[in-house]
Amino acid sequence: MLLFFILGLLVHFVFFGSIFDIYFTSPLVHGMTPQLTPLPPPAKRLVLFVADGLRADTLYELDENGNTRAPFIRNIIMHEGSWGISHTRVPTESRPGHVALIAGFYEDVSAVAKGWKENPVGFDSLINESRYTWSWGSPDILTMFAKGASGDHVYAYSYDADNEDFGAQDVTKLDTWVFDNMKEFFHAARNNQSLFSKLNEEKIVFFLHLLGIDTNGHAHRPTSREYKDNIKVVDEGMKEIVSMLEDFYGNDGKTAFIFTSDHGMTDWGFHGAGHPSETLTPFVTWGAGIKYPQRVSAQKFDDADIAPLMASLIGVPFPLNSVGILPVDYLNNTDLFKAESMFTNAVQILEQFKVKMTQKKEAILPFFFTPFKLLSESKQLNILRKARSYIKQRKYDEAVSLCKELIQLALKGLSYYHTYDRFFLGINVVLGFVGWTSYASLLIIRSHSSFTRGVSKEVKKPSHLLSCSFIAVGVLVAFFLLIQDCPWTYYIYCLLPVPIWYAVLREFQVIQDFVISLLTFPPSQLAGYLFIFTLGIEVLVLSFFYRYMLTAGLIAFACWPFITQLWIRAKSISLSWIFFSLLLAVFPLMPVVGRKPDIFLVIGAGSLVLLLSLCVLTSLIKRKDRFINEELLLHLFQMLSIALSMYVVYSTHHSLLKKQGLPFLNQIISWIILASSFVLPLLSPTSLFERLFSILLSWMSAYLLLSTGYEALFPLVLSCLMFVWIQMEQETLQQSGVSYRQKVTSLQFTCNLDITQFRHLYLDDIRRAFFLVFFLVTAFFGTGNIASVNSFDLASVYCFLTVFSPYMMGALMMWKILIPFVLVMCAFEAVQLTTQLSSKSLIFYIFTLGTPGWLSVLVSAFGSGSNPRVLGLSSTSEFLHGACFSLCLFSASLSVCLT
Repeated sequence: MLLFFILGLLVHFVFFGSIFDIYFTSPLVHGMTPQLTPLPPPAKRLVLFVADGLRADTLYELDENGNTRAPFIRNIIMHEGSWGISHTRVPTESRPGHVALIAGFYEDVSAVAKGWKENPVGFDSLINESRYTWSWGSPDILTMFAKGASGDHVYAYSYDADNEDFGAQDVTKLDTWVFDNMKEFFHAARNNQSLFSKLNEEKIVFFLHLLGIDTNGHAHRPTSREYKDNIKVVDEGMKEIVSMLEDFYGNDGKTAFIFTSDHGMTDWGFHGAGHPSETLTPFVTWGAGIKYPQRVSAQKFDDADIAPLMASLIGVPFPLNSVGILPVDYLNNTDLFKAESMFTNAVQILEQFKVKMTQKKEAILPFFFTPFKLLSESKQLNILRKARSYIKQRKYDEAVSLCKELIQLALKGLSYYHTYDRFFLGINVVLGFVGWTSYASLLIIRSHSSFTRGVSKEVKKPSHLLSCSFIAVGVLVAFFLLIQDCPWTYYIYCLLPVPIWYAVLREFQVIQDFVISLLTFPPSQLAGYLFIFTLGIEVLVLSFFYRYMLTAGLIAFACWPFITQLWIRAKSISLSWIFFSLLLAVFPLMPVVGRKPDIFLVIGAGSLVLLLSLCVLTSLIKRKDRFINEELLLHLFQMLSIALSMYVVYSTHHSLLKKQGLPFLNQIISWIILASSFVLPLLSPTSLFERLFSILLSWMSAYLLLSTGYEALFPLVLSCLMFVWIQMEQETLQQSGVSYRQKVTSLQFTCNLDITQFRHLYLDDIRRAFFLVFFLVTAFFGTGNIASVNSFDLASVYCFLTVFSPYMMGALMMWKILIPFVLVMCAFEAVQLTTQLSSKSLIFYIFTLGTPGWLSVLVSAFGSGSNPRVLGLSSTSEFLHGACFSLCLFSASLSVCLT
């Protein structure tokens, strides 16, 4: 049992990790030569304003009175510069957004989980290529580029991280701090000759990171007065900074300005996914080298790649890892400069393609290597030669067009080589999953079912030929990977299927006996079972894409008593099952995001829990001859925790509305309640009902603190359904012919049932295992869709902390997701006791049922071709299936500790 469990953990965690090697690998390559436009740049210095979290529509639209929120920026748009839309990419978070802005490439998605303050991989950026850079703003962003730069030419000035408080009275101070400190810096420079000379150098950058808008958006939503007033503060601050710089440099006309944002924000105050409100950001540029506004009949919004534009304006090499295309339409310069800049841009991206192709070619045996046919070496030389010829002939438009064509081909080639091993790794993962499913199924058939009852259970010693064959295959695979210099993780993905399939073929006799047993079934009955099994698995898979499939499944569950004898023999329990199944089916239909906080629903959920606990307490006092004082005190203390949670939620909500911050007493109470929720269930009686109810009370108190609306009702309804499920499964024992039956009220989690009471698995046990997996998926997606990062509301953790702390906030949100998981697993422990099932056999079933779902999601990625949207959904859902299964295993272990 223990060996199989460890093997199961190993297999699933290994293939869970394979998702990152298949989909989420770093796109960076190194070894390119810097490319610089061979003409003098129009600007000596660049000023980059980044208003974190600013939506394009909120900046550009007029207010309810028909006035602009940003008069200075509006004046720039109308009279001095160019404007448009910059389009960010998922994940719309600050770190990847700033990397795209300043370095010009889309960072590996997994880098978001590696921290905002450090660089998991080295990359080149505009800041690194500049002569000097001075930056002001958030420590989370500035240190990322300061530590990644070579030399000591980057200077960062940031406020304390504790100032990033979502509950602060006025977070516009984050922006006014930046403006005030930059003014003081330039004032001091007038009396510092060394600094003054540096500021008058060429190729310098000033970077102002403005976090107030993003913080106000999270705290109050983008439609709030605070968010819109913050835009006015930024607009006024920019006006003062621009005026100061022009005065400092004597209006020399050599300063270029860019104003943009790293990402937008949804109406509900979050970002991370791909909604247009998150991906569409404003872009305004003016000053040296920038085209003046022109009146047109229709506005055309072309995406602006900002990193190559900034490099071109101040004459520094394009960032080595940039994949951006220079937006020449924004440049106010000669056609020769535009053509030369675009040619440099094309060569810079082509250099990355060459390095990527060389790296892949050197790592693969020549007869296995398949080059990117659309951009052969001869075609590269031909396009470059032709583009240079056009420039010499002054056919600048043709040269620009040809360079853009070369860039597009090079970008396709980069993507081709970046995903070169995806199919190879995917095939190995599929082989491993199919083998693991087969092996787990064969163990169930051999040891825990009656299919092979008439067959000897002894495992025949495998032939030497089989053993030698698989050893030879393993050696060949290892040698094949070794000569290609593959990463060590490839050895795991490719070699793991070998022992798994060896174990499968060792059970050939079981396979043969199972096939013979299946042939004894009527074909129609066999087809029916197969159809139901396939339908159930597909419902699970589709629920990762469409939450309403959970509603359809729960409605089907509600019909279960009608297709059995339960409706006749246990009508009251069946009615309860139908009621709570249908009630739980409502939650997947509720909006995942966009909901406004409704504290009264949280208070209502707490009141229902208190009312239920009073009824249970009364029932226990009446049923027990003597109610131990310790048990009564524990029960009352848990009820007090619920009441305190309700008070903290209400008090904190109103304190934040008044902009008075998070009360310290509330914060202390919240952490005490969270910590006690782990301990109190262990002090409760070990009787099945009392222990389960104690777990519900303790963890509901913590869940209430993490709730902002209707989701507070979800664990309560789920737990009620779980209690009814336990009763329903006991009722099915009579129907299945199991003679042993013990009342639920008399069962103890600590009781040691006689091993002879455990039985073989029946078809009904497949249904029980499927119920468990389905309830776990419902617990995962019942109130949210974690495939979308913006489904997490930061307001959920405001009872614990309001100062920005990504890891602590993320841990609290994950705990909120895990609580329903553990409630389901604890209930399943009780089902195991009531139905006399061994844990070993049920774990076999869970592993077997969990794998096809993950496999289906993985295979769907192969059918997506080059469609990035479909491929993104597949990779994300595969990740979610793995995360769901990992949480299932963790919550199973935790439920064992609690029960």
